[in-house]
Amino acid sequence: MFFSEMFQELPLKILTVALLILLTVYLIRKSIKIFFDKTSFLDENREETLMHFTNQVTKVLGLASFLIYMLSHFFELEKFITGSVVLAGALALIFQHIIRDYIMGLTYLFERQIHHGDEVIINGNRQGKIEEISMRHLKIRQYDGYLYTISYSSITEFQNGNRGMRRVNESLVLNYRQNPDDAFKVMEEVAQTCNEKYGEYLLKDGKGVPVESFKFNQITELNVDFKGHRYSLTGLVKEADFTEASKKVRYELAVAAYKNNLMMAESGELEFKKTGNPQFSL
Repeated sequence: MFFSEMFQELPLKILTVALLILLTVYLIRKSIKIFFDKTSFLDENREETLMHFTNQVTKVLGLASFLIYMLSHFFELEKFITGSVVLAGALALIFQHIIRDYIMGLTYLFERQIHHGDEVIINGNRQGKIEEISMRHLKIRQYDGYLYTISYSSITEFQNGNRGMRRVNESLVLNYRQNPDDAFKVMEEVAQTCNEKYGEYLLKDGKGVPVESFKFNQITELNVDFKGHRYSLTGLVKEADFTEASKKVRYELAVAAYKNNLMMAESGELEFKKTGNPQFSL
């Protein structure tokens, strides 16, 4: 009789609790959104990041609360909690990689290493914009259009280009037979051209003066892959203009190399065919 009455009331109780939990989650999310809308002490990307993370946390807590309520009708809560501690220990060993994801996710968030919309390079081979931040993983939209999901525990190298500025670093690898004096002259002209044509991309201080103009950094690496030497050009640009500025600089370098007949680095096989001298083959 007792169980019959309990199960008659249980569906209504479960529905009521589920609605209360949903309402609570909604009010928490809504309150945080209103708070961010009314304040401005955090930047937009930081607010967006916290909103994404809050949505994930409230979803997990809501589900956990509902499951505990459901189980409390079938088990004594004290015994259930005691058993849960043992079970949690066993699950922690089994799902340690998942737990590590959560811990590292919290670390990245509270140390402010990631924001929603950041341009990032992960593990040296995944580059794009962060579209979603969850408690276990990141989703980045790569430049080829693919959406890439990576768990926090699998991140071994993380580069974030969104700190208000980025440094364009483009270069030409010229043949070791190229006269460095001639190459220096051409690269200096390219740097001057970039400053004249693309000065609007440069990051400027409060007085409107570029923090770091486009400049030629001379030879930054010798004997690259046994093919030639690297001549580099850099400039500090606004974060939002980084991609476009890089394209423009690469274009100017390509035009200058063509117009001035600079000797580009080539493979040893091509060198051998041109010179017929075996000492230049690899």
